[in-house]
Amino acid sequence: MPDLIPPADWDALIQQLPGAHILQSWEWARSKQQNGWSPSLFGWKGASGQPLAAVMILRREFKLVPGLPLCVLYCPKGPTLDWSNPALVSQVLDFLQEYTQQQKAIQLKMDPDIVLGVGVPGTESCVESPEGTRMVSELQRRGWQFSTDQIQFRNTVLIDIQRDEDTLLAAMKQKTRYNIRLAQRKGVSVREGTLDDLPLLYRMYATTAVRDGFVIRHEAYYTTLWREFFEAHMASFLFAEFQNAPIAAIVLFHFAGVARYMFGMSLDAQRELMPNHLLQWEGMRLAKRLGCHTYDMWGAPDVFDESDSMWGVFRFKEGFNGTTTRHIGAWDFTTRPMLYRFYTNTLPRVLDVMRRRGKAQNRKQATHD
Repeated sequence: MPDLIPPADWDALIQQLPGAHILQSWEWARSKQQNGWSPSLFGWKGASGQPLAAVMILRREFKLVPGLPLCVLYCPKGPTLDWSNPALVSQVLDFLQEYTQQQKAIQLKMDPDIVLGVGVPGTESCVESPEGTRMVSELQRRGWQFSTDQIQFRNTVLIDIQRDEDTLLAAMKQKTRYNIRLAQRKGVSVREGTLDDLPLLYRMYATTAVRDGFVIRHEAYYTTLWREFFEAHMASFLFAEFQNAPIAAIVLFHFAGVARYMFGMSLDAQRELMPNHLLQWEGMRLAKRLGCHTYDMWGAPDVFDESDSMWGVFRFKEGFNGTTTRHIGAWDFTTRPMLYRFYTNTLPRVLDVMRRRGKAQNRKQATHD
């Protein structure tokens, strides 16, 4: 059985394991507490005390029916372990399944970054991962179900930033290099932000959400999240400015050698100056200075054609010549199949109503002075 790990020891522990992800960090757990999630931290150690595996499990209670308390469990981008070790994998999955039953949870969802393959399917660069294929088969054998609710991006674009800057630039597509230099020639500059910029960041994010048609949470959620990671030296804000006025921004998270572009926002003006290309380049340069080895562009399509809503964003990211990396995605385990079906069939309809309300709220936030 695993040990319960104190929060103060958690980040240092998981960074000793392969594939440690910022969404498994204690700072991420704290950010989820404001939305009603409570974290539990578990770790497995070897005979000499060395860490072997770890998992942060978030629990959320709610009531679908008055008088009937229920809960769901979620391991964001976890567990963290060497997935090529069958005995260890079996031990961790056994625990997760038993824990789900003990907690009487409707489901436990996990979405570890187990690579299913690299490259765009149907192209010469596409290579499948035997380990990922084996893990899918093992989860299916154990009764896990591929989730209809993929909370995190299943696929992404990763860039090796251990190369020098000239080599990184030379590897990019010609049009991307041109747009980076265009922004510089036209007078776009990039500065690092401070905590004083949090209200501005959110207003820009709300403007982006309205323009691009996606729903975001309330302001306090993001400002608390960004503040906590910034104060922990795990996040940076970069602003692109033209004539001393902000026109675009990104929020970079950095943990365990990986910088992740998790939030991007821009105003409607001066988009022709290509500030987003310059921001990504300056983000990579900053990540290198911070000692990161990988730059995660955070998100790629599930279906690699124009039918996917991520296709346009993906074409932008492709220009930086990273490696398209496909993961196995989110999987659910349940010991309460009837409740699980009710939960997974009903909740999407409730969320559709909430999203419509959320878009109206976004418009208010975007126009708020």
